[in-house]
Amino acid sequence: MSRLWDKGAPLDERVLRYTAGEDHALDERLVRYDVRASIAHARMLHAQKLLALADLEAISAGLNALAAEHARGEWRVELTDEDGQSALERRLTERIGAAGARIHLGRSRNDQVLTAVRLYLRDAVAALADGVTQVARALDDLGARERATALPGYTHLQQAMPSSVALWAGGFAAELRDDAAGISQVLRRIDQNPLGSAAGYGTPALPIDRELTRATLEFATVHAPVTAVQLSRGKAESQLLFEITLLMQDLGRFAADVLLFATSEFGFVTLGDAFTTGSSIMPQKRNPDVFELIRGRTATAHGCLVEALAVFAKLPSGYHRDLQLLKFPLFRGIDLALATLAIMPPAVATLTFHPERIRLDDSIHAAEEANRLVVAEGIPFREAYRRVAAKLKR
Repeated sequence: MSRLWDKGAPLDERVLRYTAGEDHALDERLVRYDVRASIAHARMLHAQKLLALADLEAISAGLNALAAEHARGEWRVELTDEDGQSALERRLTERIGAAGARIHLGRSRNDQVLTAVRLYLRDAVAALADGVTQVARALDDLGARERATALPGYTHLQQAMPSSVALWAGGFAAELRDDAAGISQVLRRIDQNPLGSAAGYGTPALPIDRELTRATLEFATVHAPVTAVQLSRGKAESQLLFEITLLMQDLGRFAADVLLFATSEFGFVTLGDAFTTGSSIMPQKRNPDVFELIRGRTATAHGCLVEALAVFAKLPSGYHRDLQLLKFPLFRGIDLALATLAIMPPAVATLTFHPERIRLDDSIHAAEEANRLVVAEGIPFREAYRRVAAKLKR
């Protein structure tokens, strides 16, 4: 199969498999975004009198048809294509002829794939933020459902001060909403139009209108200068993975509390049978695997972040094939977070607390008693602290 960059020399099959790697499979999720960006690019070429109206119409119709067929599972990006961008251009040219070969004027696969990734990331950010909000609401519902249930508040895993299920769940809900805000802030780096930067140095001798494609694709700004585009690669991706890591850590800490509270030694809470699994050898067991894996997958989020950061660390300026490797940790981190966010609300809904099993130590009100002495007698807090401590020793 001829490739976009072929100049007649055959390519060793081993080179294709190594350089393309899993990129063709990863690009499946980008096809519809690349179609949208390609149509915007074609409209700009027509507006700049670089593409005839008949060619624009053929390109738009052909790409929309290919997108619909891909969504129905009628074709997939193949290893021989190398990537989704090449797959689309090849199929388009086979379908509409010479007009399909005109679509690449004024762009490179570098700005083409980055545009598709950024369009995808805008949707991913919205989906992640919405998923986080749904989990926060599930925690709000838990707090309201168990508003009368007291809990000990712990420091150093020792009972320290009185708390409640509502206060405990509310703290996590608040932090998750902060995570949603952090995820949304990544749009500052994502929402810039890279089209027209081509391989990183623009399109000499072509009157490209980058503002037109920006407006068509609804990017907030044009990414300028063109040399900044390739320098930016990996930054938005890593920032999003960082926010996902913080999110997964919050979810992991919540899961760790649930797992502790669900032990027979604590017995504060039980999980619904539909969200626990059994043992192959112990008939009595119901295992909280969902929450264990939420806790454990924090490590995967960490790994995705570190991998992404390492890909572009210390690269010279300009484009390098290393940047292709950002997709795997990026997509894996996003998929992991979305899957975890989807399972959390129904899992939280199954939590049932047992107030009769929750015992608060008699000493848990010590700090409150010291504060009351300060208010009642006007003594320094340290004096009140000593009095309460001495009383507890008796």
